[in-house]
Amino acid sequence: METAAHPLRDVPKVVIVGAGKVGSTTAYALMTNGTAGEIVLIDADAERAVGEAMDIAHGLPYGGPSYVRAGDYPDCEGADIVMISAGAAQGPGETRLDLVRKNADILREIVPRITAHNRECVLLMVTNPVDILTYAMWKISGFPSHRVIGSGTSLDTARFRYRLGQYFGVNPRSVHAVIIGEHGDTEVPVWSLANIAGMRLADFCRATGRCYDERELNAIFLEVRDAAYEIIRRKGATHYAIASAVDAIIGTILRDQRTVVTVSSLMQGQYGVTEMCLSLPTVLGREGVVRVLELSLSDEERDGFRRSADTLREVAAGLGL
Repeated sequence: METAAHPLRDVPKVVIVGAGKVGSTTAYALMTNGTAGEIVLIDADAERAVGEAMDIAHGLPYGGPSYVRAGDYPDCEGADIVMISAGAAQGPGETRLDLVRKNADILREIVPRITAHNRECVLLMVTNPVDILTYAMWKISGFPSHRVIGSGTSLDTARFRYRLGQYFGVNPRSVHAVIIGEHGDTEVPVWSLANIAGMRLADFCRATGRCYDERELNAIFLEVRDAAYEIIRRKGATHYAIASAVDAIIGTILRDQRTVVTVSSLMQGQYGVTEMCLSLPTVLGREGVVRVLELSLSDEERDGFRRSADTLREVAAGLGL
């Protein structure tokens, strides 16, 4: 049977709860890149989980050395990372925060079923609204905060770098710019530190004969912030880019790479913010969060980050968290 136990032991194991578009696409990315040795898909629709696992596994001759199967919550035992992508999807015209009540209720059912079988893993939240749900997952699980992470603004940051690379005519890998705060409408672009190969954007423009136009750059940020709405309006869901981002997050944790990624985690006084999960550049390693970095932000960026926290805190209070 294609759901038989893994023939090997001592391989990195990732369990994905939620085999919808984001969960299954993430499993595909993990398989293609050989990020995890064992990948288990769990879904309320067990047949869907089996079907997705079969479809992905049939590509293994062209992918990495992984084993993909469907399972159930007892299979969380021994997992290095348990990722949650289960929940209601964001619909056209619906904000990420509109989803919060539905998905918080789902989370209250899922998390205890995970922790009943594994209290040593890293918990990774991908379902939206990701910051509130990361905070809820921390509260519900009772895990130490360094092992509770949300995908946060990792995708927003990738979109930001991609669009700035397009605008300035360089590979986005050469663009160093981040989005911090909420993964949502109050997210904050860190223009004050954005650079291309160490050159501030205005300096790059002068060196290349370009006009530095703040209005055009702000339009790029608004496009990045609202990208999910545009994609959802056109095709109903976003899943490819977030899967790539999550694959990178999982890879740096499993390989203890100490890579800096903008993920959501519990704030512990950064810019005066506590008791809320938000995104800042974060060093990730085998145990989850190694260190959250505080940047030399402008006053406007600091204020924006705090507004993000205030917005989310009001939502969390409404849920009784």
